[in-house]
Amino acid sequence: MADSTQNGPMPGGAGGGAVQFLMANKLDTTMWISRLFTVYCSALFVLPLLGLHEAASFYQRALLANALTSALRLHQRLPHFQLSRAFLAQALLEDSCHYLLYSLIFVNSYPVTMSIFPVLLFSLLHAATYTKKVLDARSSNSLPFLRNLLEKLNANQQNILKFIACNEIFLMPATVFMLFSGQGSLLQPFIYYRFLTLRYSSRRNPYCRTLFTELRIVVEHLIMKPSCPVFIRRLCLSGISFISRLAPTVA
Repeated sequence: MADSTQNGPMPGGAGGGAVQFLMANKLDTTMWISRLFTVYCSALFVLPLLGLHEAASFYQRALLANALTSALRLHQRLPHFQLSRAFLAQALLEDSCHYLLYSLIFVNSYPVTMSIFPVLLFSLLHAATYTKKVLDARSSNSLPFLRNLLEKLNANQQNILKFIACNEIFLMPATVFMLFSGQGSLLQPFIYYRFLTLRYSSRRNPYCRTLFTELRIVVEHLIMKPSCPVFIRRLCLSGISFISRLAPTVA
């Protein structure tokens, strides 16, 4: 979900008000810039306008920028670092920690388009929220065209978050496929499984958990049809049972 934290008041006025707002909220402004840079790099990877070789470098830049944003956001949520088990357990409850881990998993791997979409879309949503605050600080009716785009993006936020959750889920078999195709490391599927369990247990973002439930309902509906072969039904039921056993317990 988009950040709602704000470190200072939003002064009125035109351009000067926006500058004052940005200077008064330095940490949020830094994260805003890094998110815009993430969107820029992600877009140039998905649309390789500068060539395939450059696209791979933009892939890494996007993930590194996302790692920086996640680290700053984690520091904002948990400002007092402690080298303790309790602090680590608390950090692992934060979505920003999840995506810091996510960036580290994929930053040195073979570029996978699926893996860049969560980074791109989360950065876009958060950047859009802060951009609206900057526009409000500048003037209540400034740049109506941009405001209209931000409103449309916000109106589709739920669908975007569901799409991100789908990417998170289907990246799990993708990491296994990458391993057998020689494009991934042996540890990557196991580390990604840990990331996926953290997303499933997320307190702030229930969409991964919701999508797992919806996918299970859809698959069970399809395999219970009389036209479904028995061996496919048994295979799917075994798969559902296996995945259910791997799911973490959610309080």
